[in-house]
Amino acid sequence: MTRLVVAALVGVMTWSLCEYLLHRFLGHDRRTMPNPFSVEHTRHHSLGDYFAPSWKKAIVAVAALALIGPLASAVVGLPLGAIFGSSFVSMYVTYEVIHRRAHTHPGFGPYARYLRRHHFHHHFENPRANHGVTSPIWDFVFGTFEAPTKIRVPRKLKMQWLCHPDSEEVRSGFASVYELS
Repeated sequence: MTRLVVAALVGVMTWSLCEYLLHRFLGHDRRTMPNPFSVEHTRHHSLGDYFAPSWKKAIVAVAALALIGPLASAVVGLPLGAIFGSSFVSMYVTYEVIHRRAHTHPGFGPYARYLRRHHFHHHFENPRANHGVTSPIWDFVFGTFEAPTKIRVPRKLKMQWLCHPDSEEVRSGFASVYELS
């Protein structure tokens, strides 16, 4: 049982590292651009509320499981490989949900508020920093972490949850963290 839990945790942490590396090196490193990821990612940064279609993400998830599951199973055996692969892909799906909700919902709780600030610092203040969306761990490890200050959101990229619909001003609950520019 302990080995299954460890395989699941290793799958989750491996996804976390891949999330960071994909975002940093395929999404923002000019040496690897253009690539299919960077095309979608650049569009996401320039439009704000754009996300690649779900069907593309489903293809990526299926392909990842089809590749990672058998490879991991060949190395550590079928049960552990299946748990590792399933955990990896489950964390990818979790990342997609967390990332979309950060952009589309005000969120609640300290984790959601922290990740939103961390991620929006990347979007609006410095795209060379804070590449981890679900966790800042790898930003600390690789020296790309920047503590978010007040985040200046361009009016054309403002999130719907950020502003009063009638006045287009930042809601009072977010005014200490965000401002429109």
